[in-house]
Amino acid sequence: MKTLQRLELLKDLAQQAIDRGATSVEAIHQQIAALPFDVLEKSGLLDDEKLGLRDKSARTIGAVYEAIRRINSQVGELISDQIELLEDGAHIQKVLDAKGEADHPSADDAQ
Repeated sequence: MKTLQRLELLKDLAQQAIDRGATSVEAIHQQIAALPFDVLEKSGLLDDEKLGLRDKSARTIGAVYEAIRRINSQVGELISDQIELLEDGAHIQKVLDAKGEADHPSADDAQ
């Protein structure tokens, strides 16, 4: 396996780990953030009007972790694009080298 292919594979593995980690941490964060609302609701201190705070909190937490996943995806795409450019550059260099050898045979080739 070529070095650039290994790099792409490692990038993919890191991206998956970050995405799964963000999703797991979000679920834990949501559960912890809901605890005070649960206690207040059970004790009758949280009326219907204030229950909207629970939803707002959950949406805000979700938005933060969605941003993390989106940034992770965008960074992954950027790295993939850079790897592709490196591969294209290596291919172009090989073609130019082969063309240069064909256009300018060495002294050994002439004998």
